[in-house]
Amino acid sequence: MKRLYAMLYEAEKSARDSAIAEDRRIQVGTGDRSERIRTYNFPQSRVTDHRINLTLYKLDEMMNGGCDEVFEALRVADMTAKLVKQEK
Repeated sequence: MKRLYAMLYEAEKSARDSAIAEDRRIQVGTGDRSERIRTYNFPQSRVTDHRINLTLYKLDEMMNGGCDEVFEALRVADMTAKLVKQEK
């Protein structure tokens, strides 16, 4: 019985550990370029939002709080995606 208990315990522990590892892997990601949200390029004064393919050459303005153009583009992209989803 002790051996059976140990085998069942190990199987349960292994399943739980793999589920935790999978959850962690999904949350952390790979760090690949495709997972990037936004890139700030200081030498070129460029900001690129990779989710909506928006590139602005106004990095100084963005760093001083002028993010309205990016936020508006994100809002429009979100509304467009919702409309496309609704039509399907």
